[in-house]
Amino acid sequence: MKAMVCRAWGAPDVLRLENIPPRALRLGEVRIRVRSAGVNFADSLMVGGTYQVKPPFPFTPGLEAAGEVIEIGSGVIGLRTGQRVLAVLRNGGGYAEEIVLDAATVVPIPEAMDFVTAAAFPVAYGTAHFALVESECGAVALGRPYLLPPLSFGGALVARP
Repeated sequence: MKAMVCRAWGAPDVLRLENIPPRALRLGEVRIRVRSAGVNFADSLMVGGTYQVKPPFPFTPGLEAAGEVIEIGSGVIGLRTGQRVLAVLRNGGGYAEEIVLDAATVVPIPEAMDFVTAAAFPVAYGTAHFALVESECGAVALGRPYLLPPLSFGGALVARP
């Protein structure tokens, strides 16, 4: 399986595409074939060693991903092989062809949602939603107009009708 691997702190150019062995499933875990992964500022902080989570080397960054369930471990209920899902990866791992993680961190996505949108949903959308809507000083909370920078994908997800 191919994955972007970080072996030293630095700028994103320290990442290398490597072949790594797939990990066996443990109780309560699923394997997902990644179709899209979110690319966030937090991922660059993780690679640079300045994020609050510092995985041991080597590691694969990527805090959010979307794809299809391809294997289900024992004890997993509510998910099935072939199901379209998104995943939140607190310790990274999304920049890989496959991810293995606790089924509790996996959420089914509706057929109408594409993988790119789903992969940006947990971190990018969540952050933008909190900033625009939930925070006491958010523009929406105060009834003020707001401007979305052209590259604000998460903001666009929150603001679109």
